[in-house]
Amino acid sequence: MTELVVAVDVGTGSARAGVLDRGGRLLARAEQPIAINRPRHDHAEHDSEEIWRAVCTSVRAALAKASAAPEDVSGISFDATCSLVVRGKDGGRVSVSTSGEQRWDTIVWLDHRAVAEAEECTATGHKVLDFIGGVMSPEMETPKLMWLKRNLPQSWDRAGYFFDLADFLTWKASGSLERSQCTLTCKWTYLAHEKESWQRDFFETVGIPDMLSRGNLPEKASPIGQSVSRLGNEAASQLGLTTDCHVGIGLIDAHAGALGVIGAFASAGQDIERHLGLIGGTSTCTMALSRGPRPVPGVWGPYFGAVLPELWLNEGGQSATGALLDHIIRWHGAGGEPNAAEHKKIVERIQALRGEEGDRFAERLYVLPDFNGNRSPLADPRATGVISGLTLDASFDSLCQLYWRTCVGIALGVRHILDAQAKQGYAIDTLHVTGGHTKNPLLMELYADATGCTVIEPAAEDAVLLGTGMVAATAAGLYPDLPAACAGMQQGGKARQPDTARRAAYDRDYRIFLQMHEDRKALDDIR
Repeated sequence: MTELVVAVDVGTGSARAGVLDRGGRLLARAEQPIAINRPRHDHAEHDSEEIWRAVCTSVRAALAKASAAPEDVSGISFDATCSLVVRGKDGGRVSVSTSGEQRWDTIVWLDHRAVAEAEECTATGHKVLDFIGGVMSPEMETPKLMWLKRNLPQSWDRAGYFFDLADFLTWKASGSLERSQCTLTCKWTYLAHEKESWQRDFFETVGIPDMLSRGNLPEKASPIGQSVSRLGNEAASQLGLTTDCHVGIGLIDAHAGALGVIGAFASAGQDIERHLGLIGGTSTCTMALSRGPRPVPGVWGPYFGAVLPELWLNEGGQSATGALLDHIIRWHGAGGEPNAAEHKKIVERIQALRGEEGDRFAERLYVLPDFNGNRSPLADPRATGVISGLTLDASFDSLCQLYWRTCVGIALGVRHILDAQAKQGYAIDTLHVTGGHTKNPLLMELYADATGCTVIEPAAEDAVLLGTGMVAATAAGLYPDLPAACAGMQQGGKARQPDTARRAAYDRDYRIFLQMHEDRKALDDIR
């Protein structure tokens, strides 16, 4: 049997590997933690070699759990956060850290050190901005590279390769320097729909004219799922696989989740523009696909071919959601370590209090959840969180009130994104939610009730690994193309309908939510 594939997902805090069969069934998965270095409050760094070791460990463990022989695996692919890896001309690590420590060679996606550089990019007014929602984000690679050249010139001079993390993993596995159309289009201002995809005058304007040559970046990106080669000897040994295993061009983690939950709707006769993938974990990404470009101010894209061929993507998001709930627990006097048990205890108490108090529970408490900026639809990395309605109550129940209203604020933020997209012609009425948020019953309830949308919880145990498995299966030739793999491997899901009785209450909350945005701006404008 050679119809198994391996999918690898590298998130902010861990690397996960899954073994899947041709029908998309997850046979086994394994996870390995990875470290994050925070030398300053807005800096976040990884060690790419540690990530690779974690990948290899998790793949070998997943194979063992699945009782899968190495020769049974015909394809492997990688998804990862959109983090920036810098390697030297000899392929070795190059520090991106103000600490100077060599091992920290990767700027994590959530790092906001390059806010000023992002604002400079926006000020150029260049046409590349038309395909990232009009505003450059510090979470993209161009401003991070600008920061690197200005602040660590010795590292810039030593650099020989720039990779998005998913492409780095493909390189480690195969030796190929091909880059994904997903990563380059979404994070590097590569215009996949144009004949001259790299806009060299833009890089000259922002002071990194040598980015392409210094980073060994190709003239053309490679489509998702294309087989770049088979595993190299060393990588095959490290991963516990054979050199007959195809390596597929991968993608960003949230985009893999989108494939896993809405990819099958791209087939003929399906109205994919009614469906939105919501991938929720540390942060939240919203993924909407369309058959033609739909520019949405404050929402990244439209990106051509960044998830599926011939389709356009609009990518919205919230920079802190799961991370914000963790923060609320740590920050409150009655909180503690935000582990799974603590979240469960809080959620259970909230449900009891709501049962007792009904709509009066936390009725005057409101949270604007922009504690790490507003990615969409305001595209303001300097935005801050706002809490209105605090009292001197420091009890555990007051923590539960704040946690509940933070969940409400997160769900209203999704509604804000949907409203922005509706103004540009989307008619989204179904949210396909995957990631860690499916384990939070409050968020799953609110995503339906606060937005008025049907919410689909995928049957797949891990829709991100499923999406990457679809990519690996395409690379291995198990399916003729990526849309066919999505159709053949889809797992379906369970639907939750919105509670119409709650609509008026959340409409009122949403009006207050929008007013809080205006009030925050008014305060910021007072100088």
